[in-house]
Amino acid sequence: MFKYILKKVGYLVVTLWIILTATFFMMYSMPGDATQSSMKVLPEAVAENLKAKWGLDKPVGEQYVIYLQNLAKGELGESYTTPGLTANTIIEERFPASLQLGLQAVVLGLVLGILLGILAALHRGRWIDFLTIFIAILGVSIPSFVFAALLQKYAAGGYFPIVGWAVSGSSIADQFKYTALPTLSAAIGGIATYSRFMRSSVLDVLNNDYILLAKSKGLSRFQIIRRHVMRNAITPIITIVAPQIAGVVTGSFVIERMFSIPGLGRYYVDSVNGRDYPMILATTVFFSFIFIFCMVVMDVLYAIVDPRVRKGIIEGKKER
Repeated sequence: MFKYILKKVGYLVVTLWIILTATFFMMYSMPGDATQSSMKVLPEAVAENLKAKWGLDKPVGEQYVIYLQNLAKGELGESYTTPGLTANTIIEERFPASLQLGLQAVVLGLVLGILLGILAALHRGRWIDFLTIFIAILGVSIPSFVFAALLQKYAAGGYFPIVGWAVSGSSIADQFKYTALPTLSAAIGGIATYSRFMRSSVLDVLNNDYILLAKSKGLSRFQIIRRHVMRNAITPIITIVAPQIAGVVTGSFVIERMFSIPGLGRYYVDSVNGRDYPMILATTVFFSFIFIFCMVVMDVLYAIVDPRVRKGIIEGKKER
């Protein structure tokens, strides 16, 4: 298992390097540079000094090597648009809001999605089943930003503010007031996905012979669900949880902008519009690391939860 985890970590490093390299050279292949907007209002000599300060006067290959050296030291670069502000500081200040929003959306999506999926499978053909299917269709069909706009129009304005974010140290009530609508907006896709997959997975497990054997032994319905159905039905969900977590935590750009949440996603969009190269690279590398790390954790958890995967890893080692 240790070698398996080590191999996955190696894939993480290589994939992250490929993403970083591709982003770096594609970004620097764009026409113009970060001083293009400044050159319209500043003397040419000042713009050239800015290029020299930021290292933009060097060949792209040399800039790439310098960036890798700084990255190895943990330095993600300094903002071009806001001199003195480093990417490390931006991530430290803005990521907590994105993380809070993402984790709340994931937890809400998992709890409601799994619960609805189980109830729909156990009451197939009844109203709870049709309600779950309806929610799944809505969640898949309606984009999260459209759902967010509908919530802002019909649910906000009273107790729930349309925009804003609770300041640090606020009470639980204030945090709930500001995070409820954006969390629900970000979670609607997860609710639809988890409920749909869980319903299919539970129905598949209920048709297996060992469920019939458990019933013949006299186990109660609750015991069958807890001991046999849940453990076997939840395994396929693990394969979609990791990308969902990474996607919600790192991909709520539009939600953050619509609700004026001071998160990292919103700053990422601003840095792209302002051609702030160090910030674009830093946030891309950071988001990519989170996504790939979640995928690695998913693979490890899948091997732990599913004995068949564990057996395949062991047999693969024996064949070598």
